[in-house]
Amino acid sequence: MLRADLIERAARFRSAGEDPSRHLSDCPALVLNADFTPLSYYPLSVWPWQTAIKAVFLERVDIIASYDREVHSQSARMRLPSVIALRQYVRVSEFPAFTRFNVFLRDRFSCQYCGSPHQLTFDHVLPRRLGGTTCWENIVAACSPCNLKKGGRTPKQAHMPLLVPPIRPTSWQLQERGRAFPPNHLHETWRDWLYWDVELEA
Repeated sequence: MLRADLIERAARFRSAGEDPSRHLSDCPALVLNADFTPLSYYPLSVWPWQTAIKAVFLERVDIIASYDREVHSQSARMRLPSVIALRQYVRVSEFPAFTRFNVFLRDRFSCQYCGSPHQLTFDHVLPRRLGGTTCWENIVAACSPCNLKKGGRTPKQAHMPLLVPPIRPTSWQLQERGRAFPPNHLHETWRDWLYWDVELEA
């Protein structure tokens, strides 16, 4: 079940009525894989309008939905694509890259000792001075106060148990995490392809 604070962050879909006055920079295209699922949820897979139009003319994507906003040349007019789907399926790697962002996403952007979302940094569960390595299974998000408090000790030595033991996540697990952190504004034509607006059961 989603926590109340995450529900409050649920996406607000912009009305199509705003389209004609949109600035071009506010017209990204949601990019779907050939199976009509987003290439990525967090960060959300979007392309700027120029890239989307180029892909359309190169016949690499199909247009699923469009903005009311148009661009035109001397000989043609075209509505900007708001949702596009790749014609060739892109296979997603089973395991994500070991990056700062992905560690924070795995740990839900919260300290794994106290749960705070503020002043996040990293902590080696088994300190490096004791042979700890920098890998998925030994790195957790930690707030600066907890990091300083733990110091060069193990969680057991510091009497600071982990909320969740660190694991190497799959790409699917990170995508599931990403669904809980939608962008602030989404276009209404994206509604059918995302899951952030699904009505919650009582």
